[in-house]
Amino acid sequence: MRLVEGLDALLELDLAAIYGEDPSGHSAVAVGVFDGVHLGHQRLLHQLLEMASALQCLPTVVTFANHPDQVLRGQAPPLLVSVPHRLRLLRRAGVMRLVLLTFEPRLMNMTAAAFTEQVLVRALRAKGLLLGYDSALGKDREGTPQRFAELGAQHGIDVRTGDSFEVDGTAVSSTAIRNAITSGDLARAQRYLGRPPGAFGTVEHGDARGRGLGFPTANVQPHAAVLPPSGVYAVEAIVDGTTWPAVANLGQRPTFTEGDHSVRLEVHLLGFDGDLYGRELEVTFRKFLRAERRFADADELRAQIDKDVQQARSALQA
Repeated sequence: MRLVEGLDALLELDLAAIYGEDPSGHSAVAVGVFDGVHLGHQRLLHQLLEMASALQCLPTVVTFANHPDQVLRGQAPPLLVSVPHRLRLLRRAGVMRLVLLTFEPRLMNMTAAAFTEQVLVRALRAKGLLLGYDSALGKDREGTPQRFAELGAQHGIDVRTGDSFEVDGTAVSSTAIRNAITSGDLARAQRYLGRPPGAFGTVEHGDARGRGLGFPTANVQPHAAVLPPSGVYAVEAIVDGTTWPAVANLGQRPTFTEGDHSVRLEVHLLGFDGDLYGRELEVTFRKFLRAERRFADADELRAQIDKDVQQARSALQA
């Protein structure tokens, strides 16, 4: 996936000089936060791939490192997935060029006409633009699908609008998924996401207590703010494209860290033997096994972890 970072880099982009008339020199563009890359987003991205194929150009997403509501309203909901995790999910969805922007006053005050001329026509050489049904971009939120259809007709851009996506009669949204995850309803979150909810982060050095207990763990600092309730989970861990069955503790480790209220994610990969320090780990929560609790000593904790491992194996095999 080809990544363009920042508005200045985007406005200086010269695809004609780089690619000439090669299909990579033109774009079919979708614009949005794509927080969570849920089923509604996936449907829109599938339409983007179809549009790009029909127009013979590169499927391109313009997204934001920060939530626009932080600038527009002074506050924004916590993101379902971190930016690096979102980029990974967009790449998996087939996006081949991604523009990552910080939502800032220059963008907030850009009219739909200026966005069309500077971003779509000049920078991205867009042949197509795909918008969500409720899109309202730019200054005074004037960039509605209807307004962009008018501008597209002037500049030879095929403008289309995606539909809302419902599951069980409910519109799929980042808000609904956020509520499902934080309440521990993993099944509902999975129905809306099209995949199990997860976390993404870099493996850091811990205190090696898991190794001392006979269950070495990867200590992950999750990038995302939206996590399920604390507890022990059967999970799957993705390392360099390979998926491992695993058991994870999400929480404060009360047996060893009394008074430490920081949330940690410790993952024991079943059957894995190797060094994970400094590597990226993606974890998907498959089943809640039990709540966190304090144990009398290391032996009692070790016996419980052994039970957790067996439960996780059974849950993941099922």
